[in-house]
Amino acid sequence: MKVGFIGVGTMGRHMAANLQKSGHALVINDTRKEAAASHLADGAAWADSPQAVAQQTDIVFTSLPGPVEVEAVALGDKGLLAGMSAGKVFFDLSTNSPTVMRRIHATFEKQGVHVLDAPVSGGPRGAESGKLAIWVGGDEGVFTKCKPVLDGFSDQAVYVGPIGAGSIAKLVHNCAGYMIQTAMAEVFTMGVKAGVDPLAIWKAVRQGARGRVRTFDSLADNFLPGKYDPPSFALRLAHKDVTLATQLAHEVKVPMRLAQLTLQEMTEALNRGWGERDSRVAMLLQNERAGVEINVDAAALKTVLDAEKRG
Repeated sequence: MKVGFIGVGTMGRHMAANLQKSGHALVINDTRKEAAASHLADGAAWADSPQAVAQQTDIVFTSLPGPVEVEAVALGDKGLLAGMSAGKVFFDLSTNSPTVMRRIHATFEKQGVHVLDAPVSGGPRGAESGKLAIWVGGDEGVFTKCKPVLDGFSDQAVYVGPIGAGSIAKLVHNCAGYMIQTAMAEVFTMGVKAGVDPLAIWKAVRQGARGRVRTFDSLADNFLPGKYDPPSFALRLAHKDVTLATQLAHEVKVPMRLAQLTLQEMTEALNRGWGERDSRVAMLLQNERAGVEINVDAAALKTVLDAEKRG
């Protein structure tokens, strides 16, 4: 396939370069032609508009700041829609709104063009090294057909579900990361103000139970299968731990907004009579508020985990 790439900024320039290294002929567009200088020197062709990129290629990737820019490139004057014919494929690699991607998908579908949302995760280093996750939403058959191209700049391109699913997965991932970041700042300031060197705390907690597990892996133990009995660690004991932490924060005058909210959740769960269930049972309260039931088949979870071990 001849590949179009629009947006060669912080992330896009590395992904485009890796596509070239993989042997793909590139046609590039950006708001600044000088941003593509190295790609052009390596043999890429320049196009003056997204429309021109689409006309010259079979598959187009966009890596742009956000929804406004993606809509402008896709649907604006001299945009992708004006240059794409039936059977061509458009992947948006940006962190985008699933609602926007569904709207773009519906518009392009009338013209027989395939649209998939495919946000990436790995940062500039991952984009440069090719150690990059891509979460794809859209037609699974199109994803499978195009995966060899995705593999040219990613080592973890996975199909998530229908259009919009990739963007939803990215928002879950990123929002969780920033929430955890905020929690880390909160507990570390408590520890430092209570008198412990920050490096010493960091070295210690990295070897604890939470430090030794990947962020999302523990969800497979209780939350995803909806299994909180028998407990690995009882809620009443976890409640005691968080109570002690908030008491320490009070003593050293450190605000602990997230810890106080966590304690409230755990207290409500205790008052449901869940004290002897697993400490993560408090997560059921959010399921209840959101009006969702999460109950993943244990065998399906095991299949995913076993596949990762083999990989």
